Amino acid sequence: MMPGMDGYQVCRFLKADFSTRNIPVIFITAKDETEDETRGFELGAVDYITKPVSPLVVKARIRTHLALYDQNRELDRKVRQRTRQLEQTRLEIIRRLGRAAEYKDNETGLHVIRMSHYSRLLGLAAGMSEEEADLLLNAAPMHDIGKIGIPDEILSKPGKLDKDERKLMGEHPDFGGNIIGTHTSELLDLARTVALTHHEKWDGTGYPNGLKGEEIPLAGRIVAIADVFDALTTDRPYKKAWSVEQAVTYLKEQSGKHFDPDLVHRFCEIMPEILKIKTIYAEQDS
Repeated sequence: MMPGMDGYQVCRFLKADFSTRNIPVIFITAKDETEDETRGFELGAVDYITKPVSPLVVKARIRTHLALYDQNRELDRKVRQRTRQLEQTRLEIIRRLGRAAEYKDNETGLHVIRMSHYSRLLGLAAGMSEEEADLLLNAAPMHDIGKIGIPDEILSKPGKLDKDERKLMGEHPDFGGNIIGTHTSELLDLARTVALTHHEKWDGTGYPNGLKGEEIPLAGRIVAIADVFDALTTDRPYKKAWSVEQAVTYLKEQSGKHFDPDLVHRFCEIMPEILKIKTIYAEQDS
């Protein structure tokens, strides 16, 4: 019952401010009606002491609520720490599964690292938020997880695939989608989208569903460019690495055919950043 602003208003302002909302509030008042106590608790107070008061009682209540506050703060810290640990574990599992697919295809784990970082950079250039681009960074390693379902003799064949072999190879995006499954997790949902759509082509001639243009999800269009660029500029058992200039020329030639033309343009604009990633995660024997 203070002049100008009563205790209820003070509590309301404290709880509305991010910097003070977690401070425990105890009402000390001459009001002793149940409805007054109820109103105080509804506004966020933790205790309600009516006059006349005993200083010892007030101090004891304060000690109790400070102890509870400290316990809750420590619990929140442990929950955040554990959540971060679980998130890191989940991301590491996804990366390892991505590497497992690359081992099946005579590629290295560094391929999935490079193309994932390329995807993140291109995502930012295409207008993604930091959060969205980081999500893509962690989903991209799963792009070829479906190759686990392709026989080794097809993946390792040195020459061209025949019609039946190409047909089976073309099913690996669907295999990947089935392996990842359907989830409420944003990360796994994006990983599934990438696995299913990174072999679709802008002109509709890709697979597995012949999607065309913007029918292809943005993440799939981004990963398509990142994956092909890294494949072209890296030594493989069946080919020598192309130069960056040759790879860029190919991307431009395929702009509007295989690749989203706007994304090709943006990828070329961020080439200095792409090359930094390429250098940081270069093959050890290169």
